[in-house]
Amino acid sequence: MPSIARRVFTAFQRGVNALGGRPRPSVGGVDLGDLARTTPVSDVFGLDRGTPIDRYYIEGFLGRHATLIRGRVLEIGDRTYTERFGGGDVERSDVLHLTGESPDATIIADLTHAPEIADGTFDCIILTQTLHFTYAMEDAVAELHRILRPGGSVLCTVPGISQISRYDMDRWGDFWRLTDLSTRSLFGTAFDATLVEVETYGNVFAAVAFLHGLALEEVSTADLDVHDRDYQVIVAVRATKAGRA
Repeated sequence: MPSIARRVFTAFQRGVNALGGRPRPSVGGVDLGDLARTTPVSDVFGLDRGTPIDRYYIEGFLGRHATLIRGRVLEIGDRTYTERFGGGDVERSDVLHLTGESPDATIIADLTHAPEIADGTFDCIILTQTLHFTYAMEDAVAELHRILRPGGSVLCTVPGISQISRYDMDRWGDFWRLTDLSTRSLFGTAFDATLVEVETYGNVFAAVAFLHGLALEEVSTADLDVHDRDYQVIVAVRATKAGRA
């Protein structure tokens, strides 16, 4: 433990011991208000209250890279973001689903091994909040690279700080939480490292609000826009396949 952290911990422990196991309140105290609870405000990411906070970061990332959503585009689960950000540059929209339960599905396949999809099929792949549901992430990234056309890009987001998705955990698993470092290393197993760009979004306020399930409509976006690389709520990557289309 670093020396500064050790001194802070030691001082904290002295306060705990002096109070018989309860930490001594700091000068002025901290009013946790409605968040002083052991259950979240919402256990479904805030969907029952409005727009989940992570969507603010995800959609901002996709909006900044909207020019890449063109040609033949693959999205996972449905085509919401293809339609929202792709516009007239999308020539064909495909939707991949593992089981085919989605009414939008045009391809039923496992992203970790998808021989149903030919090499170099897509100009863009939109993969939001999905990769962590598969244990074999390296296999999935290898498939993403294989099915992209040269010059094509995958726009991927993954959770950094997040609650577990119980629905997905119980169905097929919720395995990973990533950082910018692990995400860059992961995509570097298949893509040229110089063509992998990783961004992070979040801060301690955003993390606490998201973990409690507050909705975007309940907070100020000015607070969400503050970037703290040590509180990575969302990690986003743009990875491009080498070569020209």
